[in-house]
Parts: sequence; C-alpha cells; structure tokens
Amino acid sequence: MTKEERMEKARQLHRQGCNCCQAVVMAYVDQLPISEENAMNMAAPFGRGLSGCRELCGCVSGMAMVCGLSGHNADVRPLIERFREEEGDIVCGRLLQMGKKPCPEMVADAAGLLTDIIKH
Repeated sequence: MTKEERMEKARQLHRQGCNCCQAVVMAYVDQLPISEENAMNMAAPFGRGLSGCRELCGCVSGMAMVCGLSGHNADVRPLIERFREEEGDIVCGRLLQMGKKPCPEMVADAAGLLTDIIKH
C-alpha cells in the first residue's frame, strides 16, 4: 500500500467507529504478527487519550504499538517528536482544545508518518 492509501485507510477506519489508536494500528495490521481481532482489542483502551482520560493521544499510542510489534522500537521517539512538531502536541485534551485538525486527519497523519518506518 502507498502512503496515501495507508492514510486513507486510517481515516476511514476512524470514521467507521475505530478510536484513534485502533485506526492507526489497523491501517498496518497486514504488516503485523497479530490477528485483526487481537489488534483491535489491544488498541481499544488507548483511544480518546487512554480510555477517555484525554492524556496521551491515541495516534501516538498507535504508532508506538505498530513500531513495537514490527520490531522498530528505536523509531518510536523520533516519530513522537515528528507528530508533536506537525500537530502541536501529543496530549489528546490539548490537541482537541487547539482545534487545529479533526481527529480523522491526525489519524491519517500518524499513519503517514509510519510509512517512513514500516516498509512494505
């Protein structure tokens, strides 16, 4: 899949009811050593800033999960910093207050950032 296809897949998954973390993880599930069901269940509590607490953005959690499951642990911090630079923060509540972008667009951005790390 191209970068744009991954981004659109994540965007659509979010619009269909996945939380931010699930949408990012599921956009890469075909590259991960885990079933779709397990991926959805694993990512479920990390949406809405960790179970609705509006703390760490689910997009960031999703990127970290994809990196961890694909053996790219060293790439997590640089991805987080790139997300922070592009979006303005990594905390869900502050991102929502800023209103810079809607969640489906941040989900797509996170999926796009991962394409530089996860080669198909």
